[in-house]
Parts: sequence; structure tokens; C-alpha cells
Amino acid sequence: MRIMGLDVGDKRIGVAISDPFGWTAQGIKTVVRIEGSKSDIREIKKIINEYGVEKIIIGLPKNLNNTLGPQGEKVIQYSKEIESSCGRPVEFFDERLSTVAVERVLIEADVSRKRRRTVIDKLAAQYILQSYLDCKCK
Repeated sequence: MRIMGLDVGDKRIGVAISDPFGWTAQGIKTVVRIEGSKSDIREIKKIINEYGVEKIIIGLPKNLNNTLGPQGEKVIQYSKEIESSCGRPVEFFDERLSTVAVERVLIEADVSRKRRRTVIDKLAAQYILQSYLDCKCK
């Protein structure tokens, strides 16, 4: 069963897909969000159909004290749109500090700031999905 991982931001959505066995996550792409447009949802639906995705994991940004802030509320609202438009079940996975962890790895790998900006959302989605898969395997 293939699972999709999403790192939802205001401007971009990082997308990752699991392997057919649900063991590993691979970053697929970054989808650019255009305000007032449903092109991002169309692109996600296209990926779902291409890979035969059965479930979607969306990173839920929580505050360090485990509360939801404004961005968490936006992600929950967006997930409802995804679930109704794509017809796949959506689950949330705590994404606290995922982007920070990915950025730290990219900095240690001496990736330029410009290059980091182009891959960070996709890699954050991969990090979220891999963390979810690791938790499910235990």
C-alpha cells in the first residue's frame, strides 16, 4: 500500500511517496500553491492516481507545548479539502521541527541557501512520511 506524505505550507507543499511495502519514503516534488487556485489539489490528485496512493499523511505543525497555532488550523482546514477532493483517508503526524531537522542536514551537507530553498519542502515531506512509517513498523 502506497502512502503519500505532505508538508503543507502557505506557498508550497512538499510531496513524498512510500514504496509499495510502506518501508521507505521518497521525496517526489514540491507543488507551488497559487492563492485562489485549485491547481495544487489537481496536482496532488494527479500524483495520487499515478502512484496508486491509498492514504495521505499530512504533517501537523504544533507548538512546542503541544497546542495548535494558526498554521495548524490552516493545515487542518486544507486537509479537509484534500480528503474530500481526493477521496483518500487523511491522517495527521506531528511535524514539530521537521523542517529544522532537514535544514540542519542540508547545511551540514554544505548545500547552498538557494538550493536548500528548492528542496526543503520535498525533503520535509519525506522526513514526515519516513517518521510515520518508522512509527507504524514498531
